[in-house]
Amino acid sequence: MKKGSIKNLKQKIKSRKAVIGVIGLGYVGLPLALTFAKNGFNVIGVDIDRDRIKKIKKGFSYITDVSRAELKNALKKKKFKATQNVKFIKKLDAVIICVPTPLGKNREPDISYIRKAVTKVKDNIRKGQIIILESTTYPGTTKEILLPILESTGLKEGKDFYLAFSPERIDPGNKVYRTENTPKIIGGISKKSTQIAKLLYDQVIEEVIPVSSANAAEMVKLLENTFRVVNIALVNEIATLCDKFNLDIWEIIDAAKTKPYGFMPFYPGPGVGGHCIPIDPLYLSWKAKEHGFETKFIDLASSINESMPQYVIERLEKILSNRRKTVDKSNILIVGIAYKKDVKDLRESPAIGIINLLQKRGASISYHDPYFPFLKINSIDMKPIKLNGSNLKKYDCALVMTDHSNVDYKFLADNLKLIFDTRDIFSRLGIRSRSIIKL
Repeated sequence: MKKGSIKNLKQKIKSRKAVIGVIGLGYVGLPLALTFAKNGFNVIGVDIDRDRIKKIKKGFSYITDVSRAELKNALKKKKFKATQNVKFIKKLDAVIICVPTPLGKNREPDISYIRKAVTKVKDNIRKGQIIILESTTYPGTTKEILLPILESTGLKEGKDFYLAFSPERIDPGNKVYRTENTPKIIGGISKKSTQIAKLLYDQVIEEVIPVSSANAAEMVKLLENTFRVVNIALVNEIATLCDKFNLDIWEIIDAAKTKPYGFMPFYPGPGVGGHCIPIDPLYLSWKAKEHGFETKFIDLASSINESMPQYVIERLEKILSNRRKTVDKSNILIVGIAYKKDVKDLRESPAIGIINLLQKRGASISYHDPYFPFLKINSIDMKPIKLNGSNLKKYDCALVMTDHSNVDYKFLADNLKLIFDTRDIFSRLGIRSRSIIKL
């Protein structure tokens, strides 16, 4: 049996003797690497961030969804190791790319990390490998960008190596759906690539769903997140309208979701954060323009969501004005700076934009977030306050941005003069007070 044959690769995967490599050990890559390691595969994680590699080697997890015990166990059993050395790619049977895909200065897709990663793979490729891209991107990236780079070596996809796309489905902080039990989409450049990619993920994930092509798999991810961004924008707009009507948007949603069909609840907030929701739909919008197509829904939804931090500031100004206060002479406490509850993640967090806006208006700002012992980003350099009665008395208003579970909201309600709750956390906990105003 030839060393680089498809039969040999399949046998190695089935027997768990295949060596798995994950390039990019962030919120997607590290949990995925440990999932393979936990299921008996030898895994090599590659990352250019020296600090990340140092932390991993010490058994320190910088990812909310990865426990130190889980990481230390994989290291102790020698099923997982992390390195900056890309030459290890030659040893791999499967290479999974999980690098960031941010937006550029002009809000266009920045796939430079993907290009750099696949170039490193090209420089170290050998026959019989499967390469899978998991980084979110626009339809056509795997076929139009990765394939030509890899085939520039003289090797042929579907014969000498295999190439596929599988969209990451990571929901930070989700205790129910993790890597293993979240269905996985697979789309290969060739049918052989789809088969091998499915076989690989079948070893560690409960349900793997193949689609017709890598382009289709890329589009699946963008549809999922565009669905969310459009519906969040809709409910954000309805929330601003309910304020005009003097109606409680949270009551309206709770009542509407009693309908057993035709309605799915989405909730308003001070803006959208994380890597996926504010960014992924713009990848689709950008790609559509290449084909002369205008994505009106996506562009409008993004615009509405991006306007929410400014709307929160305007509401706050009105709330303070009704109490004969102005923003520039107010002490304001920001409660929660993460983009999402119960995660240590600031990516695209609306709290950062709101802090910047309030500081420009002359407000005195403090924050409390149990996940961040300091906040140093752009012009912001702060440390959190401790929640005690004497500290809280000095604030004119607290602005709840993130509804972390490990915050004593009853204590806040008892000790703060005024609270602007953008997450409806107090009502959900049954805490009632005239000092609490909801988004």
